[in-house]
Amino acid sequence: MELRHLRALAAIGDDGTITGAAAALHITQPALSRTLEQLETRVGVRLVDRTTRSLALTEVGRRLHERAHAILRQTEDALTEAAAGARPLRIGFAWAALGDRTVPLLRAWRDEHPDTPVRVHRDDDPEAALRRGETDAALMRTTPSSGGGLEVRTLYRERRLAAVSEEDPLARKPSVRLADLADREVVLCATAATTAGLWPAGQRPSAFEVANVDEWLTVIATGEAVGVTAEATEHSHPHPGVRYLPLSGVPPVTVDFVRPRTPTHPATAAFLAHLQHMTSAAGPLHRLHQRSDDEPQVY
Repeated sequence: MELRHLRALAAIGDDGTITGAAAALHITQPALSRTLEQLETRVGVRLVDRTTRSLALTEVGRRLHERAHAILRQTEDALTEAAAGARPLRIGFAWAALGDRTVPLLRAWRDEHPDTPVRVHRDDDPEAALRRGETDAALMRTTPSSGGGLEVRTLYRERRLAAVSEEDPLARKPSVRLADLADREVVLCATAATTAGLWPAGQRPSAFEVANVDEWLTVIATGEAVGVTAEATEHSHPHPGVRYLPLSGVPPVTVDFVRPRTPTHPATAAFLAHLQHMTSAAGPLHRLHQRSDDEPQVY
């Protein structure tokens, strides 16, 4: 087993073709095919299903593809640190980080840990970036998928908000209920903690999904649909055509700190402790919610 075997699988999974993966690795297609065959022989199972028209990773191939990215990233980090010293701690998030608490938290960390900088990375799929080793931890408002390797710590919970066009009659209300939105078109966005599952079965409104927060805001601002999101969105994504309103009678959104069970940066635990301290001191609405046994949830 050599790193070139993992690079081959990583490139094939990323590009989806032997031709494109070979070009990315600057090798010939026959050489890449031989490398893949060597890897499949080493692990004893098929990693890629190939036909004359398509290529797809098998279930085992998808899992190893994810791990290959993480291993290659850790190898690069180790070599970089050997030559240039410790790298920054990388924290991923989807769209809102920690809302209005983000900047104070990062400033306080910088003051207390000047030799360990933190870099935040916005990604539409922070869990995937974390599993690939592109980040060391992630701030998430959605439950990680199964598959092992991740540990979850709850930081706090925040209110849900409705987002409507400023021209919408609802915009004049101090707050709204789910029933006020039931006869509207609802726009969903996977990265903005939106869901149609808040409504009881049989009473769910018509809904459609968009790719990112920018599209989500535009659809709402034009009055094409309404949305539901987490409180931090109002701070991180103000929009001149969108009004955010408290949404009553719905459960809050949980904000979690997600990290690999095997840390990829020595400062990860210290940064978690920093977040827990700062969020627990933020007041009743944002107070830290500890699990009764104080044990992390593992995925």
